[in-house]
Amino acid sequence: MFETLKNAWKIPDLRKRIIFTFLMLVVYRLGAVVPVPGINREVIKAMFESGSTGAGLLDFFDLMSGGAFKDFTIFALNIYPYITSSIILQLLAIAIPKLEEIFKREDGKKKMAQWTRYVTVILALIQATAYSVGFFNSAIIQKDFISIATVVIVLTAGTAFLMWLGELITDKGIGNGISLIIFTGIVSRYPRDVGSTIKLMMAGTVNIIEVVLFLIFAFIIVVGVIAIQQGERRIPVQYAKRVVGRKMYGGQSTHIPMKVLMAGVMPVIFSSTLLAIPQTLAFFFPNMTTGVQKYFSVAQSPGVYIYTILNILLIIFFTYFYTAVQFNPFEYSNTLKENGGFIPGIRPGRPTAEYLTKVLNRITIAGALALALIATVPTLVFSFTNLQINFGGTSLLIVTGVALETMKQIEAQMLMRHYKGFLK
Repeated sequence: MFETLKNAWKIPDLRKRIIFTFLMLVVYRLGAVVPVPGINREVIKAMFESGSTGAGLLDFFDLMSGGAFKDFTIFALNIYPYITSSIILQLLAIAIPKLEEIFKREDGKKKMAQWTRYVTVILALIQATAYSVGFFNSAIIQKDFISIATVVIVLTAGTAFLMWLGELITDKGIGNGISLIIFTGIVSRYPRDVGSTIKLMMAGTVNIIEVVLFLIFAFIIVVGVIAIQQGERRIPVQYAKRVVGRKMYGGQSTHIPMKVLMAGVMPVIFSSTLLAIPQTLAFFFPNMTTGVQKYFSVAQSPGVYIYTILNILLIIFFTYFYTAVQFNPFEYSNTLKENGGFIPGIRPGRPTAEYLTKVLNRITIAGALALALIATVPTLVFSFTNLQINFGGTSLLIVTGVALETMKQIEAQMLMRHYKGFLK
């Protein structure tokens, strides 16, 4: 991996992209420490440290925002309104044929990106209002309209800026900008969490066995993510020979590399975002806080079990959903047929599409179950220990998956320039 990065650094274009990505992520972390004006942070700090009802929800959102929520900075909402809007529009495209038709046009991707931005701003505005008028109203120093409106606008603008920053990284940098922002937010919490764990070990609250247990599960997560991300089913393809003029074309053999997990870690990100909706509603309606924390939070029982079951189901659903978006067996079958390709033993056309669908469904369920297992088992383990480490299976899975996908993109750029990389 380090050899690949070293070789990538020697290529001027790649070096510029890597530097640009790094600088944009530095901008994100600098913004994550800029406080929202008109907020008494001592009140918010007391809410986190009190251990009262709702503290578990606060810790959950702080984890999702990479620590910006606890400090109530301009990036407290993070990028999750953008992810939620993406999910909403993609699901609506399936439910509404007219919308699907619009998104499949020549300018469909541009239109969808534009609509996603609009929905993001609306969702961020709603969420910022929920924080300002609802749960954190006591932290606002002056409770007049101008002060509350300022807080709402600053939080909304912070999300809009992150959305723009993520798209800029995707366009001019390396990797998926939105995923890298989430990655950076989670990783930024690691030093703080490791420090608090060391203090608890010295105080005798956490024993060495629990720490070793965490390290074992962390290692299993990393290995598991790499295994399912690299796993693929290779379907042989044969091209028929054909004569064009005096030359003969075709006749070669190749294969279709069908990934076990085409969706990557996006199902985990989507699932975490949707499971945050009940917590968001609790900020609108404070009387819901006790019920939400009890039934939709890993901090209490039976919430830890309900959250785990819903997380598994959502990960499986979004794995199939995202895979269907990326790979269409019928289009692939038609492309093979037009180019004279066929799968040995399978007739071209519809039989090929049905065979590809059958294989895709089998490997996707295997990848979805493995992804769900890796994401949920450590969460259950950590919920029954005294470890004060807020990054469980889900966050470690996201970090590993995003790092691997980013390295794959660097590797692809390297291969285009005739470099041999570490991913084979």
